[in-house]
Amino acid sequence: MLNPFAKADTVDSISGPPSQFDYGWDRTFQFLALAGAWMILILVVFILWEIGGQALPAMRDYGLSFITSTTWDANKSQFGILPQIWGTLYSSILALLIGGFFGIAVAIFLTQDFLQPSLAAVFRTIVELLAAIPSVVYGLWGIYVVIPALRPLANWLHETLGWIPLFGTSLSGPGMMPAAIVLAIMILPTITAISQDALRLVPYKIKEAAYGMGTTHWEAILKVIVPTASAGIFGALVLGFGRALGETMALAMLIGNSNQISLSLFSPANTLASLLASSFPEAGQTEIKALMYAAMVLLAITLLVNLMGTAIMTYTSKKFEGKK
Repeated sequence: MLNPFAKADTVDSISGPPSQFDYGWDRTFQFLALAGAWMILILVVFILWEIGGQALPAMRDYGLSFITSTTWDANKSQFGILPQIWGTLYSSILALLIGGFFGIAVAIFLTQDFLQPSLAAVFRTIVELLAAIPSVVYGLWGIYVVIPALRPLANWLHETLGWIPLFGTSLSGPGMMPAAIVLAIMILPTITAISQDALRLVPYKIKEAAYGMGTTHWEAILKVIVPTASAGIFGALVLGFGRALGETMALAMLIGNSNQISLSLFSPANTLASLLASSFPEAGQTEIKALMYAAMVLLAITLLVNLMGTAIMTYTSKKFEGKK
């Protein structure tokens, strides 16, 4: 009599126990993953060690006044980066507000059945192609397209509402708002891609349950789906903000490289990354040490942003997704 389970008892059966090769491959993969994680940590420590070692003399010489003073004069050996810190945070926050709004909106538009799947794939590819454009091209586009297009509106706002600090200056050339607009477009693909993944991971049964309770399409999206995907969306915003903090070439071309602190959206400013890029080629030994100190401050800001982003994602996961 034939045994119907004879084939399942063979060595080649998929239901059989793992072989020695499977155990060996599993251990090898575990080792490689662990080694990769340690290599990343070692690389970060090495970078901090190298930059921190070169920045240490400037830290001893200037202390905290380096962060609180506003003068950068290599000829007089006077260095302060408060305007650059302000410009870095101000431009990045403006870019995050613009790019975050449009990035999440595009992600909703592409994932929530507003388009045919084939047409959505075309738009998705177009958005992803924005990430492949070099930053210097964005900078040139900002100089020759964004600034001329923005100047009439900026000057009208200054003439009409100049008493408001946000419109306190006119736009004569490079400035904060053109830089923020271009920077928002540069971080748009990152925010859109990760937000799309977060929205797709929301179980379809949750949407069906919302519809079953009588919600409209937009109510289901805004009150159910987006809160459920909030941890991933906040992760996209944190990554986009980190991308904005470190952008160099486009901002160096568009922001004006002026060491001043102003709330005006149209005044020129400066950022830490632009300072590093523009000053390093002709810097002397004393200025190089100060620039390394500025690089350490930029790293500290980025680390703080990531820690805050992780805390926000943890909070939103507990509140909206019910995770412990």
